Amino acid sequence: MGRKLPGLNTSSMSDISFLLLAFFLLVSNINTDQGIARRLPPPLPPNQDKPPEVKERNIFVVKINSKDRLIFNGEVGDIRDLKDRAKEFLGNPENKPDLPEKIQMDIPLLGMMDISKGIISLQNDRGTSYDMYVAVQNELTAAINEMRNELAQDKFGKKYSDLNDPQRDAIDEAIPIAISEAEPTKIGEKK
Repeated sequence: MGRKLPGLNTSSMSDISFLLLAFFLLVSNINTDQGIARRLPPPLPPNQDKPPEVKERNIFVVKINSKDRLIFNGEVGDIRDLKDRAKEFLGNPENKPDLPEKIQMDIPLLGMMDISKGIISLQNDRGTSYDMYVAVQNELTAAINEMRNELAQDKFGKKYSDLNDPQRDAIDEAIPIAISEAEPTKIGEKK
């Protein structure tokens, strides 16, 4: 008669597997920051039914039609020019009367600053491709980021990303993200 071989005790294997799984979930990074960061405008006060009127000179209209063509303030434009046009519009360095008005504000850490009242109005057609929409968003974001970096270098001698929280908040107040998106519609072809 043969001897029976003892069985392998595997009762603790499931415990070890669970502990390893929990360990890797705790120490691994799960990147959830995706999408386009935008801050929604504050709600209107209860006694106000519609938003205040904005002067035409304070609005830079960027339209993307169904054929992915750009139109800046009624003129056909190129994506390669969008960042520079947006920076010129929002910055209005020469205080031109056809570009946005500025208001003086006392910002902590920065002092008295001229703040642009400019708003970029982004309108796209229902047929606009997602790639073009994202490319336009990237160019507009790059314009604001470059302006913030330039101001941070000028005021603090550092890049915007290297600033501490109070410094970053001051730069954000001086150069806010002023992009308004309209509901997608049919945008006519500009000839």
